[in-house]
Amino acid sequence: MKFIRLMIMLVALSLGIVVCHAADKQLPIYSVDMEEKKASITFDVAWGADDLEQILEILDDNKVKATFFIVGDWVEQFPDEVKLIHEKGHDIANHSDRHPHVTKMKKEEVKDDIMAAHKKVKELLNVEMDLYRAPYGEYNDDVLNAAHECNYYVIQWDVDSLDWKDYGRQELIDKVLKHKNLKCGSIILLHTGTTHTKDALDEILKGLLKDGYELVPTSELIIREDFKTDHTGRQFKK
Repeated sequence: MKFIRLMIMLVALSLGIVVCHAADKQLPIYSVDMEEKKASITFDVAWGADDLEQILEILDDNKVKATFFIVGDWVEQFPDEVKLIHEKGHDIANHSDRHPHVTKMKKEEVKDDIMAAHKKVKELLNVEMDLYRAPYGEYNDDVLNAAHECNYYVIQWDVDSLDWKDYGRQELIDKVLKHKNLKCGSIILLHTGTTHTKDALDEILKGLLKDGYELVPTSELIIREDFKTDHTGRQFKK
């Protein structure tokens, strides 16, 4: 079997055909390889705004800048809140226009959805977003290609708080601070509009800062040129 695969590869190369392997599969950025003890706090924003003021106050109190992945219809419903997030110096990022299941869509439909949200933020803030997180964290090659063709970096996470499951305040704190994947270059997933996130956030931030992490927006964490990702989605400099 190995001999057959080798022969196929040699024939393909002789014909100028690029052979892809499972290891070459496209992946979003889940984390970033670095020696500095940095991490990024990210929020997916798709429901309500009742807790946003408190979340922003806690970020201010801890002098932390975060990244907010915002759905386009939330931008329509809460333009003043989007302006406030931006005014406080946080990343404004793209989380689709209507929060669809993008893997069930054609590539051009995904591009249209991405750019619809892009246009709303551009018109509201005059900001050109370039970070995209697919709804539900779902993606395939069409989704990744669609985002790349729209000049976006696709961002996932390696530390999932699971805050949307409403386990409880202390469980949420422990889930982040004791997460097995937490390390230099981690991207941490939280949500607005949940039951316990606003109550757990201060202790999460203080715990990370006490542990020596510098918390930076995702725009400052990722490598923007000459990079590759490994099989876990960890981004490396070439």
